[in-house]
Amino acid sequence: MIVGGTASIDSSKKARKTYLKMVQNVQLTDSVPKIAWRENPIIGFFEEDARRLHHPHDDALVFSIRMGDYNVHRVLIDNGSSADILYYPAFQQMGIDRTRLIPTNAPLVGFGGTRVFPLGSITLSVTVGNYPREITRDVTFLVVDYSFAYNGILGRPTLNSWKAATSTYHLMIKFPTDYGIRELRGNQMATWECYIAMLEMEDYQQTMCIEEQRTIVESVEILDESKPERTTRIETLASQPVRQALTAFLKRNQDVFAWSHEDMPGIDPSIMVHKLNVNLASPPVRHKK
Repeated sequence: MIVGGTASIDSSKKARKTYLKMVQNVQLTDSVPKIAWRENPIIGFFEEDARRLHHPHDDALVFSIRMGDYNVHRVLIDNGSSADILYYPAFQQMGIDRTRLIPTNAPLVGFGGTRVFPLGSITLSVTVGNYPREITRDVTFLVVDYSFAYNGILGRPTLNSWKAATSTYHLMIKFPTDYGIRELRGNQMATWECYIAMLEMEDYQQTMCIEEQRTIVESVEILDESKPERTTRIETLASQPVRQALTAFLKRNQDVFAWSHEDMPGIDPSIMVHKLNVNLASPPVRHKK
């Protein structure tokens, strides 16, 4: 579950209280602001929609969308997210200039109450479906600097603007268009690929998104004054006495450093040479591409 970062209301405390009063007023008085009424067809899910799926399953709803000039795969449909999210690695692969990001101070609060501050927001054109039953909308994504199995998340802001209905049992999303109901099927194979990728992530990668990331600065220490190119790096997070003691120790033992291949004589070639176990009597063959 992801809370915060919503584009529908301001992020200030006063704006959130005002929005809460508006909701309470609607529930108590049953009066809602007038909106343009449009007759939409009824959206329903049927047992035949669940065909061509492996059952039973508890898979997430993952599919591909057209985002700007790119077909973006591994996009998660998340009814539990109050924000549309684009992960920074995907943002970089799309070749978007980082200067286009609009700064935002609204944090995202995830499972466990941890907070993540986005790099900024960006509005991109998103197209789903095929002509003529397709819709194109501008979606404001919060860009999060974290490597994840998914490239992005479509949350409630976009799903509500599409008037979309989702079914995790059918792994399908349906929404109205000017030419009838359009349906999109989730990719069950992509869902499991994302799941396996997340399981294989290192523990430190899993916690990066919920911990404050420290910038580690390193100091450059010269070990031989006569040869200034011989340097080493020491983290400045260590205290000054520890850095001084470590630098002195390295200077006293710099004779064990191998600065080039010439400093490593007598190494058996079998350590470095790789041999192919092939039959020398068989001539090599070049196959067609």
